[in-house]
Amino acid sequence: MCVTHRFISLFSALVLIFMSLSVESKTQYLSIGTGGVTGVYYPTGGAICYLVNQISEKDFHCEIKSTPGSIYNIDGIRKGELTLGVVQSDWQYHAYEGTGLYSNNGKFTELRSLFSVHAEPFTVLARADSGIHYFEDLKGKRVNIGAPKSGQRATMDVLLNLYHWQHNVFKEVFELTPSEQAKALCDDKVDAIIYVVGHPNSSIKEATGACQTKLVNVSGEEIDKLTEQTSYYQKAIIPGGMYRGSDADTLTFGVGAVVTTTSELSEDVAYQLVKAVFENHDEFIQLHPAFKHLKKHEMVTNSITAPLHDGARRYYKEVGLID
Repeated sequence: MCVTHRFISLFSALVLIFMSLSVESKTQYLSIGTGGVTGVYYPTGGAICYLVNQISEKDFHCEIKSTPGSIYNIDGIRKGELTLGVVQSDWQYHAYEGTGLYSNNGKFTELRSLFSVHAEPFTVLARADSGIHYFEDLKGKRVNIGAPKSGQRATMDVLLNLYHWQHNVFKEVFELTPSEQAKALCDDKVDAIIYVVGHPNSSIKEATGACQTKLVNVSGEEIDKLTEQTSYYQKAIIPGGMYRGSDADTLTFGVGAVVTTTSELSEDVAYQLVKAVFENHDEFIQLHPAFKHLKKHEMVTNSITAPLHDGARRYYKEVGLID
């Protein structure tokens, strides 16, 4: 081969490499913070990424990250370490308004909602032999209050303040992750576990299947005040018969899970992301039992405690979900 032909071949190869790198560089990577692998946030992120990656034709690459939960996800979004996060509606509200846990951080006015997903009842599961029948019965017991930077822990702290309790009201306090708590309950290391989660949930199923347990009512005058005075807490019911040992409905309160980002996400990317989910809604709701009853219009309005992203709003207007 002559020098000229070698040069042309080398040049052609370099062009192909450059073109390949150029195409690759156009791919936008989206990271979504979820929760523990036994919760519902993790499969929620997986379902979203599955649909986005299926239809994006290499424009986007969505990946999920298992995290401690809502508080971590909000912090990660604020720091730019996460593109998106699944968060509880109460902590989305407080982060946006700069209240509660975020009173020292100032308002996170760039925070934006894409859509809400499943409801998340505040769930207390106790050993059947623990003598715990109501939330107030947790006093003097061994209780898992949840891992630091998780939404369940932060919401438990809200209830502790509501009841004017300190940690010393419990016999022993644990900070276990969702993947650890079922085994601890059945090994008789704790009397009760706290979880803010969508149902059915694999961690709760694991515990109720392995030992004698029961769901505990979280209701009464204090809870009535909480739901009446806030926009992000509502009364909730965990249906009877969903888990072994709890045949009757369990009365409690809860929040919603919201897919959250910031105004820094481009309008086009936000538009394409929600389009991927909403145009494949029938497939999406089959990806986890907690999604079974999700309705499109409710996903756009329920539990949204930070403004909709402009890209999401544009899509919802186009399809008539909002005015």
